This record gives sequence, structure tokens and C-alpha cells, in this order.
Amino acid sequence: MKFKISVLLTALLSVGLVACNDDNDNTTPTPEIVEPTPETIKLSLLGRYETNIFAQSAAEIPAYDAETKRLFVVNAQKGLVDVLDASKPEKPIHIAELSARNYLANSEVNSVAVKNGIVALAVQAEQKTDTGIVVFFNAKDLSFISKVSVGALPDMLTFSPDGKTVLVANEGEPNDDYSVDPEGSVSIIDISNIKQPKASVADFKAWNTQKADLLAKGVRIFGPNASVAQDLEPEYITISTDSKTAWVTLQENNAIARIDIAQQKVTDIYPLGYKDHGVVGNELDVSDKDKKIDIKTWAGLVGMYQPDSIANYQANGQTYLVTANEGDSREWLKDSKAYYAGDTRQGFVENIRMKHLFNSKGFNTGGDYPAHLQKLAVGVKGAKLNPVTFAYCGATETGAGGCRDDAQLGRLNIAWNMGYQTNADGSPKLDANGLLTYDKLYAYGARSFSIWNTQGQLVWDSGSEFEKKTAELFPDYFNSDHEAVAFDDRSDNKGPEPEGITVGTIGQKTFAFIGLERMSGIMVYDISTPNKPKFIEYFTTRNFTETETAKQGDLGPEGLIFIAAKDSPNGKPLLVVGNEVSGSTAVYQVNVH
Repeated sequence: MKFKISVLLTALLSVGLVACNDDNDNTTPTPEIVEPTPETIKLSLLGRYETNIFAQSAAEIPAYDAETKRLFVVNAQKGLVDVLDASKPEKPIHIAELSARNYLANSEVNSVAVKNGIVALAVQAEQKTDTGIVVFFNAKDLSFISKVSVGALPDMLTFSPDGKTVLVANEGEPNDDYSVDPEGSVSIIDISNIKQPKASVADFKAWNTQKADLLAKGVRIFGPNASVAQDLEPEYITISTDSKTAWVTLQENNAIARIDIAQQKVTDIYPLGYKDHGVVGNELDVSDKDKKIDIKTWAGLVGMYQPDSIANYQANGQTYLVTANEGDSREWLKDSKAYYAGDTRQGFVENIRMKHLFNSKGFNTGGDYPAHLQKLAVGVKGAKLNPVTFAYCGATETGAGGCRDDAQLGRLNIAWNMGYQTNADGSPKLDANGLLTYDKLYAYGARSFSIWNTQGQLVWDSGSEFEKKTAELFPDYFNSDHEAVAFDDRSDNKGPEPEGITVGTIGQKTFAFIGLERMSGIMVYDISTPNKPKFIEYFTTRNFTETETAKQGDLGPEGLIFIAAKDSPNGKPLLVVGNEVSGSTAVYQVNVH
């Protein structure tokens, strides 16, 4: 009822203003009509464009131009951008493609953004360790405008709200055997003259001398022989409403960097800490082989937040950051027999299944131990759990015992390079039998979304709600993968895997939309009160019972964008999602109530 009354008052006010303007010859500008504030919202499928290309990332990152009513969607399978006419959002139509290969041979587009009629493409080189470029096109006629060189592996880009700059996250991943490891950086592109864009760089070189301090604070820096600048890998960027500050997720490093845009400088690096899965409210399911839903606490187990996407919003005059805590590990040449035979020059793998790490027979049995783990310390023979913490699941002074069973912690993927006891100099501490003693286990991702203040301090986290809600709604398909229906399949590895996040304001309320990559659905929360968000709904078009790929719905949500009603082609707020597994671009209507 409140919503209906608000709409009526807005309509009457609008009519009154028009009458006044007619009487005074339009000398008084018409105030902007205030958008009504809903009690709640509900998503519904409005339309979709389907590439009919399954499991090849044919629809990843969407962007929208309000003037042309076009969607621009990264199609990684083709290495370019699909241009869709969304003037009728119930039926988007493919009208063109944008490629950067005329400007960088054999290149691939990773990200796209649009503002003020300009389309920007982040383009990686054929060799991802080489310098990439950003290419600008006209949104109306799709003509080439200009290009500019940036860093290695430009993975994401975004316009500042004032439209004066474009920021690019240059991830700088190493090559497969880690013989080449470019520095991560953020390019800041001045587009005041779009025909001659100028790129500057905010890098991490100044932090190379602060490695010990960063490690002590909890920033993960662990690449083989890597400097700080090489190890930090920018993933995703959000920019403040005044266009002065950017925050960048450093996913593998479990941190967020702050950038002063005017100074073109990384001013701060904030470690995000760890999520204690031994605390009520932070439960999770850790096994894919116990044939049941088992969401519970595990003392001694913590999760690294490791957010992928990040956004920001305003509440009570303050800026807050929101993150989708996906998690990510470094696995380079994970199938190399030479690497697992002990040759550290042949790759780098930091994750391991818990039961393998704590094999009672020690390391080097079966050839499935990372070379860097085998050579972590002179005389290292294996690992055990600290029974002070892990006695509850069967750990003793001599071994992990029942803790490594499949129905316990055994199946969980964890980081072997964290959690063990060290000597005063930081080197691994071995017991009399040459065993490492682990006080904690570190899992990838937090299976949640979080709200942080601008200094990287946790304000609120969704805890275990993602797994509990999906277990309640889809008990037969809990923690299924996005490519194949398989009950409990992802419990051992990041669970529902929240990856993409976007925020949208309707009236006086702000909502967060979080894509669960594996379960293939959207979590919706009212985040207007940062320390007390409210769950609204879980929405999915996935049909778990359908065997035909084309009829399974939208699978693997990657990138999400919110389109406000004032910019929308149908005058209603929309959510657009690129789905990498189904290869579909879905348009969901945000229905206000």
C-alpha cells in the first residue's frame, strides 16, 4: 500500500509541475521525479540471447549503453564482443561484433565497459605475459576511435563515474611454468581526448621493500621467486562516486588495494583476514563423498575471502565495499608429471586435497605431491595435524587419524603453504620424525558475500547462508556443478562459488545481486543497512531435471550489471547476466513491490 500511495503522489506532483511550467513559460526547471522506494523486489526472466555454444565462455561480461539501447557482451569463445539490440529487452537481437584483432594480432577480449557513447575493450595479447591494449569504439556506429597500450593481461576495466578516465586491472599472471611473471598493475587512462588517450600506471613497485610487513599483516605473497609487484594480481575494480578513489581486489593475495586516481598511486593494501569456520554462523559442507548435506562448523578450518568482483555504494553518508568471495588458487602446469616428480621449474601448485597432505605414509607416495611442497624444508617427510585443535575429528600426536576420512575433512581442497608451525626465523618447523605440524587449515573462498568499510575492515558477511538457502530450496541438487547436475559435487571445492556482484539503488534502498557460478543462480539482498542486510530471494532459471543442454536454463553466471529504470529500454529496472556455461545473456526484470 505504501508503494502505491508513493506512486500516486509522484504522478500528481508531476502533473502539477507541468501545469506550473506552462504558466511561467518554462522558466523554472522541472525537478527530477523521485523514484519510489519499494518494500521489496522480485526477479523474473524477461528475455535472453543464446549463442548455443555450451561450456566455452561464450557469454561472460555484459555492458549497456542507454542511448542506443545496446548490450555489449564478451564472447570469450570467439575472443570478441557480441553487440545486441536490447530495445526490446524481452528479445535481444545479435546485430554485430567488435573485435580487436585488427589492432593486436590473435588477441582476445577479456572485459567491456560503456559510458557516454564510448565502448572500451580490455584486450590481452596472444601471449598473456605480453603487453595488452584497450581499444575504444563508438557505441552508435561501432567505428574504431583509438587504442592505447596497458599492462600484461588486462582482465577488467571500468569508466570513472565522471567519464574522464578508464581504469584497467592488469592481472599480470605468470606463464604456465612460472618462468615469466609480469608485474600486476592498474592502468589509468585519461580519455579527455578520446582520439588520443593517455595511459599512466599505478603499480606496486614501491611495495617491493615492504614484503615482510605485508606478509606479517596477512597479505598472501607466495609465488616462486616473485617480488611483491609480480605477486600481486589485480582482479576487479570499483570507483568511488566522486571519481577520486578506486579499490581493487587482489584475489589470490586475499587483499584489496586502494588507489588515489589523481596521484596515480597505490596508497594502501588491506589484508582481508580469514573466516573462522569453527564459529556458529560460518558453517559449511566440506565433503563431496559423504552422500549427504552436512553443513556444520569445523574448528581449525578457516576460509580465505579472496573476492573476485567488487562494487561500492553509499549508506548514511559513508562508502561501503561489497565483494563476492569466490576464492582462487594458483595451479600452473598441474598436470605436469615432471613437476610432481620434484622439478620445481615445471610449474607451481599451491592447493592439495587434505587427505593427501596428511597421508600417514608421508610425501612422495604416488607422485601426487607438488614439487614445492616436497622441497619446502630439508628433511621434510610428511605432515600431521595439531591434536590440540583437531582431536575432535581424530588427530593424535602421530597423525591426522579420522580427520582425513572422506566424510570428515579429507576431501577438502586446502592450501599446503599456510597453517604449519614455523621456527623463529619463519622457516618450517619439523618434529623429530620430519613432519610439519598444521595448527590451521586454509580453504579457498568464503562461500559468501561481504560488506567492508573503505579501509578493508569487515562490516558484515553472509556466513553460511548461501549453502543453507540453496540446500533448503534444492536439496536434491545441493552444491551441484554448473556443467553437469551432480549432488554435493562442489562441497570439497568452494561450494556454490559466488563470483559476480553488482549493486542497484531503487528509491532509497540499495540491493546487492550475487551470482553463484556453480549453482547457477542469483542471490538478492537488501543492503541498505550495511551491518544488517536482509535476504530477499534466490532466483534461478536452471532446470536441474532437463537433460538437453539447450533447455537447462542459464548456467554459470559470470558478469552482472544493474540497469536503473531511467536508463532501461522498458522503463523498469533490469539485471543483465552473462552466463559462461550456457553461453546465454539473460535479461531479468527487477519487479518492485
